[in-house]
Amino acid sequence: MTTNKVEGLVLKRYSGFYYVQDEQYQIYECKLRGKIKVAVLTGDRVGFTPLEAGKGILESILPRKNELYRPRIANVNLLLIIMACKQPAPSLILLDKLLLMASFYRLTPQILLNKSDLPPDSKSVFIEDYYPRICLPPIKTSAKEKTGIDLLRKVIEKKIAVFAGPSGAGKSSLLNTLIDGVSVKTQELSKKVARGKHTTRHVELYPLRSGGWIADTPGFSLIETPAAIKSSELSGHFSELGSVAGGCRFNDCLHRGEKHCAVKEAVNEGLIAPSRYKNYLYILEEILAKERSYK
Repeated sequence: MTTNKVEGLVLKRYSGFYYVQDEQYQIYECKLRGKIKVAVLTGDRVGFTPLEAGKGILESILPRKNELYRPRIANVNLLLIIMACKQPAPSLILLDKLLLMASFYRLTPQILLNKSDLPPDSKSVFIEDYYPRICLPPIKTSAKEKTGIDLLRKVIEKKIAVFAGPSGAGKSSLLNTLIDGVSVKTQELSKKVARGKHTTRHVELYPLRSGGWIADTPGFSLIETPAAIKSSELSGHFSELGSVAGGCRFNDCLHRGEKHCAVKEAVNEGLIAPSRYKNYLYILEEILAKERSYK
């Protein structure tokens, strides 16, 4: 038995135990030492003492880089935004809200156009054409044909990644394809960890053989606009709007009808997609409504 404390990554919590992976990819079933007073989250880097037979004592939590909610997970650095090429058609407002969340939480976003074996919807064609112009080139993936899987594994390497996107976009099938030998279908998860079919609350990180981790985050959408985002700061989270906003005549321009607005001029000139501007205005109104309610 060793008493040397080592560092590891919390993969999941279940029935009062924490499953921690060390630097040699060994997984330990750890109990929590009583002195830790805050909740230990999936994704936490921790100090723990390995014991015999794959057991351990979780001793401390290292400082977090970030913490997300619904469900709670720590130290995420890659947001995989999955949209189907078809069935269902992509939601551009959801896509832009998720990109806003990635910007706010300082996550690297990666758009995935899944079900690429199907004929593309017009909105998926737009995503493939426009978003590379704002440095967000999508990866086309297909679990059925294994398209884009190797590239996606390379993007995830050394990172903690989470999926977000609408129901039906193919998250589970893509997750099954990424994680060799592991099924993450709802019914399989229910048998594996005794969860209800529609009441999953726990988050689990799956280590990829190619490196990195991907989270099983059922119901994860991130679509609520964080209250901390101010109306005056919103355009900075839309990169193409922020890049021209300095040309507006008024420093406090919100780009929603003010005179001599450089953003509106860029939309009229075709430099900014009307859908992106429309979605910006929609989110802006949500933020302004919250700000008015606080007064």
